Amino acid sequence: MMKTASRLSKLGAAALLAVGAVGTMQAHAQEKFAYMTNWYAQAEHGGFYQAVATGLYKKYGLDVTIKMGGPQVNIVQMMAAGQAECVMGSSDLQMIQMREGGVPVVNVAAVFQKDPQVLIAHEDVKKFEDLKGKTILIASSAQRGYWPWLKAKYGFTDSQTRPYTFNIQPFVADKNSAQQGYLTSEPFAIAKAGVKANTLMFSDQGYPAYATTISCMEKTVKDRSAAVASFVKASMEGWKSYLADPAPANALIKKDNPNMTDEQLAYSVAKLKEMGMATGGDAATMGIGIMTDARAKASYDFLVDAKLIDPAKVKLTETYTTAFVKDLKVLP
Repeated sequence: MMKTASRLSKLGAAALLAVGAVGTMQAHAQEKFAYMTNWYAQAEHGGFYQAVATGLYKKYGLDVTIKMGGPQVNIVQMMAAGQAECVMGSSDLQMIQMREGGVPVVNVAAVFQKDPQVLIAHEDVKKFEDLKGKTILIASSAQRGYWPWLKAKYGFTDSQTRPYTFNIQPFVADKNSAQQGYLTSEPFAIAKAGVKANTLMFSDQGYPAYATTISCMEKTVKDRSAAVASFVKASMEGWKSYLADPAPANALIKKDNPNMTDEQLAYSVAKLKEMGMATGGDAATMGIGIMTDARAKASYDFLVDAKLIDPAKVKLTETYTTAFVKDLKVLP
């Protein structure tokens, strides 16, 4: 394992050189670079679309294509097959687990300082503790993420759970249920359906995950460090721009995802700003996209404690590098 650690320290050194070069020496003229998102185009991807729409990627020498993910798309598999340089991890936890599973993926930036995952409950539920004994609708992926954390913290049981099918109707119909959601999405749909509900955020209770990562193959980080550095810098400038004026990106988002409405986009942007998803926490002083050693360790330790990864198979230092973000300082 020492070899891997030294290899990553070399990656870090290469990245630092690349980051230093971004402002003065662009990546090769209009170098092609593909980034694959984790879902259909939406406001949660806005900064990346903004960097395309406003020419930020071109400014840093990149010809960026954003490829849309979706429920049936294995973005990591596609990246490993060479169809994207980097992907959007739903969380750093997800990418650490991919690494443990044998895919040499590295987290290089995290746009959201908090995970937007939530549970949505009917209005009688004011806090997580009130959910004991209630039906909780969760997706199967939750078993490898927030569900073990909720069980350990609040004493919930697997027998409470039912499958979440990305349809709010079962929740609407059953007053004794709660369902998973994304801060910027399902609460909007539920409110539109006329149901009074409360939204409970995991991150407010200590859930450690970052979300909306830029995660790349280790080989890409090493061999194309200048392009990765340019992509990270332009993306974070894109996020700052998007939160100030989302119109340019929203036009592209609706082009990629015609089902997206102006009302949903406006709601999502307002929530992202209100909750400081990209601009709060460490990002307020260290810059958008920041990852810290302490937070990376907290995520890794949670996965080990929950027995979701085997520490013998993956070392913390293999899972991330702060080289691309620690000196960026794209301040909100």
